[in-house]
Amino acid sequence: MADLTETVRELSCAELSVREINAALRELPDGTHVRIAEPRGHHNLAVGLRRRLDVTIAGNAGYFIGGLCDGPDITVEGFVGWSVGENLMSGTIRVRGNASECAAASAHGGLVVIEGDASSRVGISLKGGTVAVAGNVGHMSGFMAQAGIILVGGDAGESLGDSLYEAVIYVGGKIRSLGSDAKTEELTPEDVARLHRIVKVTGFSHISPGDVTKVVSAKHLYHFDALKDQKY
Repeated sequence: MADLTETVRELSCAELSVREINAALRELPDGTHVRIAEPRGHHNLAVGLRRRLDVTIAGNAGYFIGGLCDGPDITVEGFVGWSVGENLMSGTIRVRGNASECAAASAHGGLVVIEGDASSRVGISLKGGTVAVAGNVGHMSGFMAQAGIILVGGDAGESLGDSLYEAVIYVGGKIRSLGSDAKTEELTPEDVARLHRIVKVTGFSHISPGDVTKVVSAKHLYHFDALKDQKY
């Protein structure tokens, strides 16, 4: 979040197109604080940024917010549509409200924080980094997640971790059902230490690191043989 004692550059969706706003953001130097005013649910804001900018979107935004970014810190003061933080490489995206489907899809690094609930397929095809949701997540979250961490403070919907690979999912509430090739596993001291770090940086004080459920891959899909009994 920008220091209010510093000068903040303001860009308004009421005055500029999304293309013009993104072009202006890409021209700014590292360390610039930017406020995007009147987002009005616009899609594709703050995408493709490769500098260490501090961007605040002052209201609800649409889909693909912060996609394809490598470095900025983005805060959305409202809700977002699907695929927030898609293919994030580094940096932080924090959503003060709820998120629609596919939050942090294919993210390689960085941190995506959802302070409300998230819809289905959180962290789909996750390839690294951390996704943290304070509330509940929908079905098929963690689907085909290959690496990284997903933390759910509330409940998880059906088929959690379906076709999971090396990613790890932690759930503070109830799990409706596990997906194919997912299993629960006891927390290790390393897991608890990791969770304490995530709770500290996200501010999710309602999560007790020692009481979450850990979900990992059972790794049967690693050795899938379509010709053997037609099953894995």
